[in-house]
Amino acid sequence: MSSIKTQTLYSKFMITLLTLQLTIFLLVAVGFLMKKIHIIGPQGQKNINDLVIYLILPCNILHAFTQSAADGRLMNYLAILFISIGIQVFCVIYGKVMFRREAEGRYKCLQYGTICSNAGFLGNPIAEGIYGAEGLVLASVYLIPQRIMMWSSGLAVFSGTSDKKQTLKKVVTHPCILACVLGIILMVTGLPLPIGIDGAVTAIGNCNTAMSMMVIGMILADINLRDFWDWIVVKYTVHRLVIIPAVVYLVCRMLPLSKTVLGLCVLLAAMPAGATTSILAEKYQVDSPFATKMVIFSTLLSLPTICLWSIFLQ
Repeated sequence: MSSIKTQTLYSKFMITLLTLQLTIFLLVAVGFLMKKIHIIGPQGQKNINDLVIYLILPCNILHAFTQSAADGRLMNYLAILFISIGIQVFCVIYGKVMFRREAEGRYKCLQYGTICSNAGFLGNPIAEGIYGAEGLVLASVYLIPQRIMMWSSGLAVFSGTSDKKQTLKKVVTHPCILACVLGIILMVTGLPLPIGIDGAVTAIGNCNTAMSMMVIGMILADINLRDFWDWIVVKYTVHRLVIIPAVVYLVCRMLPLSKTVLGLCVLLAAMPAGATTSILAEKYQVDSPFATKMVIFSTLLSLPTICLWSIFLQ
């Protein structure tokens, strides 16, 4: 019976993973096609990019925080929260050290991509598919430090100037940071968004995946596919999908953690580059074609690596 149950869980997991990957690439293909046949031009692409950053992403973040439960096993929540904080600090340092010799534009993309993964879109359904409802809630807690880091330290990577006060002002007044602050307040206090506003925030936030991936497709349409292969992108993908989760696994093995917490920390650390890598690179004119190659290539390679990690952890 145990063997049959295990096989059933893996079948559901594989179906979930394959469906998510297919969804991602179909949405990218739609954006690619819209740009290629000139339904969307350069100005339209810029407007959609700004719409994602300044409206859709903040609503998505706020919705995610309001859906994060604050009940259950407190020790597991605290454990995964502090481990996630540690992983974020490690990734900031790791990105700076490993890619410090790259050209400035590429360095910014690589550093941001090391800090910010696609754990929100890919990680949540995978966590639920393998670990059930408890896994989904724990994954939501894990993502709190990442969401804060990606819109503070991560945003500063792209928007930073020599004027630190100006950089700080840009970061703390960014709609995504404000959404994080408001979301944490709502999550801790348990206060709901007013009726009507909650529906609007949810509806707008649900556009995030579709719009973000289509923006990536639009950027991809401007890349010469003969130049798509890039050894630096391969190097980044190995670090993002293999080395970083391996370090997380080795450290977590030495801590008194439950199997669920350990597994989730490793799986969520093994996610590909987040779509915001391309979106912010496009916004701040920082080698967005290279950032798009990072997102596409690491997402494509994450299909086998996530499967291998899940098998290893079980």
